[in-house]
Amino acid sequence: MSAHTHNAAQNPAPQPLPGVDNIIAVGSGKGGVGKTTLAVNLAVAMAKMGHRVGLVDADIYGPNVPLMLGTSAQPKATAENNIIPVEAHGLKVISVGFLNPGDKPIIWRGPMLHSIIKQFLGSVVWGELDYLIIDLPPGTGDVVLSLIQTVPLTAAIVVSTPSDVALQDARKAIEMFRQMKVDIAGMVENMSYFVCPHCQHEVDIFSRGGAEKTAEKFGVPFLGGIELDPEIRKSSDAGVPPVLAGEDSPHGKSLFAVARKLVARVEELRAASGGSVIQIQ
Repeated sequence: MSAHTHNAAQNPAPQPLPGVDNIIAVGSGKGGVGKTTLAVNLAVAMAKMGHRVGLVDADIYGPNVPLMLGTSAQPKATAENNIIPVEAHGLKVISVGFLNPGDKPIIWRGPMLHSIIKQFLGSVVWGELDYLIIDLPPGTGDVVLSLIQTVPLTAAIVVSTPSDVALQDARKAIEMFRQMKVDIAGMVENMSYFVCPHCQHEVDIFSRGGAEKTAEKFGVPFLGGIELDPEIRKSSDAGVPPVLAGEDSPHGKSLFAVARKLVARVEELRAASGGSVIQIQ
């Protein structure tokens, strides 16, 4: 058996998920940039826009999606041992946080991570979805590779704050997706600016505009900036995604704007590929 044949047997081609039109990965080069907050609110916003949306919490070591959605429901199993996802705020959701609630850490090696990602994708009864949003762990490790090997991604979003430290790692995430032949839907700048509650003056705490400049340099779209606001943190901690207040709410505007740009960008990518998801070789 040649090395090429052996590798093909070891790593079969990614398989599309029946009934799921678009699979979007939300990644970042480092933690602490608000990636999960963005993934959750994008998913809820897209559902409120009328799309059928699922959300996979693939951050196995730090599964925060259940907290942000305000649910501790347990997924149920079918007679065929498939998993029925939890439903919350119009989304179908799966997270290891549902299976391992509380503060007990998960200590798993690479092969176990690969197995759980395959299960979350292939053994969950997703039904018909327009979008499946996948909240990746920070960095460029095993979970990201497992995901890319398991299903063909329509596109990825890279989230960063405007600070140079965060952007340095965001550039690595862009390069990783490019090496893996994954289209980049665009970059989002989180904690972009702070609006003073007293005088309404905008303060650039983390050097606003850094992600937009990085997107331009790497030739990827800039999907928008999200303000730094204690209310976003409070409502997320309380399990009430800010976009639930609607597009005209103080925080809804910027989050919905990113969601609408993402939908438009995915439609562009699909049109460019002839209406089908490009298979990753």
